[in-house]
Amino acid sequence: MRAMYFEAFEATPDVRTLPDPTPTEGGVVIKVEATGLCRSDWHGWMGHDPDIRLPHVPGHELAGKVVAVGKGVRRFREGQRVTVPFVSGCGHCGECRSGNQQVCEEQFQPGFTHWGSFAEYVAIDYADQNLVHLPEAIDYATAASLGCRFATSFRAVVDQARVKGGEWVAVHGCGGVGLSAIMIAAALGANPVAIDISDEKLEFARKMGAVATINAREVVDVAEAVRDITGGGAHASVDALGSPVTCFNSIKNLRRRGRHVQVGLMLADHAAPQIPMAQVIGHELEIYGSHGMQAWRYDAMLAMIESGKLAPQNLIGRHISLDEAVPALMAMDKATDLGISVITRF
Repeated sequence: MRAMYFEAFEATPDVRTLPDPTPTEGGVVIKVEATGLCRSDWHGWMGHDPDIRLPHVPGHELAGKVVAVGKGVRRFREGQRVTVPFVSGCGHCGECRSGNQQVCEEQFQPGFTHWGSFAEYVAIDYADQNLVHLPEAIDYATAASLGCRFATSFRAVVDQARVKGGEWVAVHGCGGVGLSAIMIAAALGANPVAIDISDEKLEFARKMGAVATINAREVVDVAEAVRDITGGGAHASVDALGSPVTCFNSIKNLRRRGRHVQVGLMLADHAAPQIPMAQVIGHELEIYGSHGMQAWRYDAMLAMIESGKLAPQNLIGRHISLDEAVPALMAMDKATDLGISVITRF
């Protein structure tokens, strides 16, 4: 198979021919039809993820067709269209038994704990617990865009922040995660406020459902600007970027008893951000993480997509080739592209 491959962190990846994977007893092999390019992949390439063992094939947002099935798999067969959460559960630990596979103690993550989907084929373990049947109405590129950013945002907004119609929701960062959160919050009837440093991204955020925007470079105090727009602060706030500044602002801009959800990864030098703890205590704020979404929760998200209430395909900016993904991956920390890039040519 052709795959993106690197033998050292921060070294330019190669696209080379590697052996095709084979399924484990409880796993499958998927022919990858589309796979998203995500900032998490950049973190992995930089060496920020301790689970990665070199050499490595990145990629964790994927959709495709099952082409080989382990003898222990019961719910899936060759030829079926599928996608998979980027955090896959083992199926037998306490978290999995409670329905919280997204924080499985022995989680499997394609592109991190194992070789990933920047390849023609990818092996996925624990298939019965983790694969999601893909409706015919949803194309592969759209399905791939769900795997990390959109699904994580869905859980962040719907399950963690518990957003309701009429509430104000601040979203810090208008990349793929932020734009997804804005679209989902708007679909729930909430009032999203988009914060970024790019006027172009903020304009795109309005098209995705933001009712107000803030250019963080043009205001003295982002949290104060949010309070002015919302009449006292956001009911819920999402840090969709993952930096000490956006994390702090996302908590600071909340009204009393507001809910902050951290979605953007905080790794390396950003792992210990400053938190306005006096406000957290005095205003009884709630702080949550959001780390993927369980396979069993995909039904609710897919139903909203099929009904037209959500349109994640509108977030796709570019369809690129596997070869084009190499420089795109290396430049992700400086990327200015609107929307999500999806690899659809291998």
